Amino acid sequence: MVTVSIVCYHTEVDELSRSLDSLQSAAVGRIYVVDNSSQAYLRDYCRERGVEYISSANVGYGAGHNQAIRRALAAGSRYHLVMNSDVEFTPAVVGRIEAFMDANTDVGLLQPRVLNVDGSVQPTCRLLPTPFDLVLRRFLPESLFRGRRRRYTLEEYDHRTPLEVAYLQGSFLFFRLADLEKVGLFDERFFMYPEDIDISRRMRRISRVLYWPEVEIVHAHRASSYRSSKMLRIHVVNMIRYFNKWGWLVDAERRRLNREVLHKALEASGK
Repeated sequence: MVTVSIVCYHTEVDELSRSLDSLQSAAVGRIYVVDNSSQAYLRDYCRERGVEYISSANVGYGAGHNQAIRRALAAGSRYHLVMNSDVEFTPAVVGRIEAFMDANTDVGLLQPRVLNVDGSVQPTCRLLPTPFDLVLRRFLPESLFRGRRRRYTLEEYDHRTPLEVAYLQGSFLFFRLADLEKVGLFDERFFMYPEDIDISRRMRRISRVLYWPEVEIVHAHRASSYRSSKMLRIHVVNMIRYFNKWGWLVDAERRRLNREVLHKALEASGK
């Protein structure tokens, strides 16, 4: 069984409706909508759609999903999909991923090819960031260190070949729940943003973390922290927590994994 969780915060019904339409698949056993804004209109809409509504305080992205993941574990689900409300895809996608995961039991976390609304590739598989990568992407002009930026987002990789990575962006994460239970759920010290980096690299320690472009989804990425000073502060504070946990300048695992991923990405692209 595949269970799914979507965390909402004052989310528009039209947006949530498109995501729920994508999940109209026989492979999906249960859908949890975790509402971090506890809005009556979302509760009523979920009731109409027959999905399980979880009212929550604004505990953050990872902690919100954890509420649903714990229910999925109690229900005996085999796989769990963590996804954003601004993601859309054809209903066949979930079933194809489930079949692939059934046949490849060493894969613990998977993400399909992710497209922007205009059809261009969204670079969601990346290297593990260093503090300099964060400063470079958020605070320096795009004209500086273009090679470094492209390296971090693996832009030399063609995104048409499966690739084992160390970090998958959190808009669509398909977990094997037995592996997720072993490494632990989302680290709730991170309110938002680096929880996907953290859980990706923890999963990588016991299983394959795979970018699988045989199916694709569309993510209407908002990049809120690029437009909101409040969200930027949240991003920076939580990245500081991330580096406090994993290491700032000294992170041997980051160095090793990034070297491995870069080698495989260039190899996959025939370079």
